[in-house]
Amino acid sequence: MIPVERHQQILALIADRGVVSINELTERLNVSHMTVRRDVQKLEQDGLLLSVSGGVRSPERLASEPSHQDKSVMFSQQKAAIGKLAARHIPLNSCIYLDAGTTTLSLARELADRSDLLIVTNDFAITGFLIDNSQCRVIHTGGTLCRENRSSVGEAAAQSLRNLFIDIAFISASSWSLRGISTPNEDKVAVKRAAIEASSQHVLLCDTSKYGRIATHLVTPLTAFNRVITDGELPVTAQETLISMRIEVLTAGE
Repeated sequence: MIPVERHQQILALIADRGVVSINELTERLNVSHMTVRRDVQKLEQDGLLLSVSGGVRSPERLASEPSHQDKSVMFSQQKAAIGKLAARHIPLNSCIYLDAGTTTLSLARELADRSDLLIVTNDFAITGFLIDNSQCRVIHTGGTLCRENRSSVGEAAAQSLRNLFIDIAFISASSWSLRGISTPNEDKVAVKRAAIEASSQHVLLCDTSKYGRIATHLVTPLTAFNRVITDGELPVTAQETLISMRIEVLTAGE
């Protein structure tokens, strides 16, 4: 059986059952564990399935993003740990971009004592925090208001970023897989892409509750990132694949 046929059978089983064990796949396909794991790795990189302990499942489709208020109370310990870890990797006198999100807000809180940074953001909550608690210089992108997420989106915000030279962009995501980061909100795509294009280094800042989710609009492949900073619940197989893609993986809270 050629790889394409195996891939079709694997996806058909997942579509029918939801979750399928690696042992069952080896028996059904009559191949070795190594062959199945190579097939799974390829399909996972394509965003077509997700590895779980002992097996695989279909990715979860995200139809809409939670509001800023809802996200602020979800996985708060993981976000705080991710923010603390990320802050340790920001050199003196850097210009950084903080994408809209509650995980990047956690990073902003870790920067309250720093006065050497220029921080660019499209997030109003981050801007408000920095105004009250930091001596950093701050640039807000402006742009069309997204009330639910307290951020600016759209072409005006994206164009503001294209006019800057940024050292590190910390990008958030409501859904990510080994294929890339995605969003159900098309207006966010241009802003995230512009931040990546304007920056020398690109860091995905995201907890693992969002891993294995997909949304309608692909923002960028995961290979666009130099580093992923997440929590300790990222599956080992995903970590291995990221490393094979030459992406540094840092896990907080371990």
